[in-house]
Amino acid sequence: MTISMDIYALIAQELSIKRAQVQNVSTLLDEGNTIPFIARYRKEATGELDEVMLRTIEEKLRYHRSLEERKAEVLRLIDEQGKLTDELRCAIIQGEKLQEIEDLYRPYRPKRRTRATMAEGKGLLPLAEIVFAQELTKGSIEAVASPYVVPEKGVESVEEAQAGALDIIAQWIADDPKIRSLVRKLTEENGQLTTRCRLPADSEDQLPVTKYELYYDFSEAIGKIPAHRVLAINRGENEEVLHVAVVAPVDKIVAAIVERVIHNPRSIFQPLLQATCLDAYQRLIAPSIERELRNQLTEMAEEQAIKVFATNLRQLLLQPPILGKRVMAIDPAYRTGCKIALLDEQGDLLHTFTIYPHAPQNRWVKAKEELLTAAAAYGIEIIAVGNGTASRETEALAAEVIEESDRDLHYVIVNEAGASVYSASDLAREELPQLDVSLRGAVSIGRRLQDPLAELVKIDPGSIGVGQYQHDVNQKRLNQSLEGVVESCVNYVGVQLNTASPALLQYVAGISSTMARRIVEYRQEKGPFSDRKQLMEIRGIGEKTFTQCAGFLRIRGATNVLDSTPVHPESYDLATAILGLAQLPIENLSGDRDLSWLRAGLDDLGAEEVARKLSAGLPTVRDIIAALRQPGRDPREELPRPLFRKDVLTMDDLQPAMVLAGTVTNVVDFGAFVDIGVNRDGLVHISQMSQGFVTHPLEVVSVGDVVQVKVLDVDHRRERISLSLIV
Repeated sequence: MTISMDIYALIAQELSIKRAQVQNVSTLLDEGNTIPFIARYRKEATGELDEVMLRTIEEKLRYHRSLEERKAEVLRLIDEQGKLTDELRCAIIQGEKLQEIEDLYRPYRPKRRTRATMAEGKGLLPLAEIVFAQELTKGSIEAVASPYVVPEKGVESVEEAQAGALDIIAQWIADDPKIRSLVRKLTEENGQLTTRCRLPADSEDQLPVTKYELYYDFSEAIGKIPAHRVLAINRGENEEVLHVAVVAPVDKIVAAIVERVIHNPRSIFQPLLQATCLDAYQRLIAPSIERELRNQLTEMAEEQAIKVFATNLRQLLLQPPILGKRVMAIDPAYRTGCKIALLDEQGDLLHTFTIYPHAPQNRWVKAKEELLTAAAAYGIEIIAVGNGTASRETEALAAEVIEESDRDLHYVIVNEAGASVYSASDLAREELPQLDVSLRGAVSIGRRLQDPLAELVKIDPGSIGVGQYQHDVNQKRLNQSLEGVVESCVNYVGVQLNTASPALLQYVAGISSTMARRIVEYRQEKGPFSDRKQLMEIRGIGEKTFTQCAGFLRIRGATNVLDSTPVHPESYDLATAILGLAQLPIENLSGDRDLSWLRAGLDDLGAEEVARKLSAGLPTVRDIIAALRQPGRDPREELPRPLFRKDVLTMDDLQPAMVLAGTVTNVVDFGAFVDIGVNRDGLVHISQMSQGFVTHPLEVVSVGDVVQVKVLDVDHRRERISLSLIV
């Protein structure tokens, strides 16, 4: 594509990075490299840009390339009309935003039938040009307009001729890109977004109670309204509860238009033009600008909501696995009973059964006995209770089981969002064909405690429920972002090639869902992989795909010990040379040896000196040394573990000033929700997160964090709990 502007320099300036970094990233992407691969194994080329920045560059490249394509199309369309001047061509080429290009094209865009086009059809264009020129300072308007009264063309009077000419001028004013830019700027800077209730009052003149009461008589500056309020207002409007409008400073805007349009105040047409400026604004410009600004607010709000959702999802996916523990998973329910799945240390299913502790059966004692027996028989160490229907009562049952058991048991509340979606999926039927749908849900709950990432990748990210207004945002954009987060997390952690499911493998850089299934089929037919290079035997995995995926796939007990590390095969010679400098045999990396000697030897090496001696890139050398120091390390191990409980609280137990431990379950723009062991998550408002100013809750907490909170207030009527991190 011919680039009319230096896109690389423009993006570099926007992101405060070097032009060469943008150009190198562009080249790597155009060559078919994936973001995780570039971030991890091409640090020298990118200047060690992280995945977030790489994805931002990718998005901006896409936008600017699309912009260049639109510029070329607009230039062609205007040129075909014979109206492309050098000045207009230059303005289009230099445009940096799509809105600028569309404003410049607006006067030349084919128009539907309007008052202006009808007036032109009646031959009133020359009259409009005379009026707009503003050259006449003497004489009467009637005398100027009378020659254009032509009944055969539908102009019956001087007034009709005058009105038609002014309609044409109003269209010119509305299409002027500089005027539109001016109006947009003044509305953005001074406008208010206002909302009113659309619902009728009751017999006592009271408006009905809804969740949108805050917005029944609401107004906020367009430039200051936060994302979550925009999305709430949009939802209220869509549900026909709210009437929403943009209130602009009309007098100020019209005065600015008049100042631009009227250049001869002594012209006899001055009063007509002044009125036409008002008409052009109210009839043609204001509705269009209001739509633009509402769309702009919505897009910004959606981007913020998607960003928060993506951040929360990343934290949820990177929750540390609970390794080496046998789990009893409970999917709570009332009438149909609680489904129980017992899992071994690897997540393999040992046994399932159903208990009926709640109404209408109320077999509490029998259910407890069954759980105690199963816990003892199968060596259970942790009880995972889903947080859905009947969770509160089932949690109490788990607490009694723990109290009466002679085992050291704990229970954990597990977010079961999306478990039902997984249970009914083709993947669940394939993985657990012998189980009923409801029992599959229990297995999913237990496995997502044992290894959140491996299990949650099986579920549509949008169904996991750790965002705000996720159903109100652009679903395509949301899914793209969330898919990127899942891909990032999977490749950050790495995947065990011999145990990973197709659902997990398909998120590895360069591997498609088809390739993922072929990998599993190969494993089933020929046994476990012992060498990363065996991947090349699979149909569809050539040199290019292997390069993308190999470093993210691990093999425990591999022939080459480096296959169990994040070191990429292209750097095996370099890794061996580094070990040679440290006088450490590569064979000693294998097994369960004490690696303190290895770390000591590597620590004695200076990465800069090694890079110089081996003529290698410093970032790559640093990464290899880090990988060799802790072969097989799971980066999630450094994160806080879930909060294990033995007893249970109710809302009645809560008192103001009480301090409790809780787990952050969701972070939104206005605060964070924390599970403190009762049936309802409490809210820590952003104002209660720190003694100092907090721009966004994500600065303070993340999903999965275990925090100490103080109870501020308990509203039993609305079932709301207010908490504070300021303990």
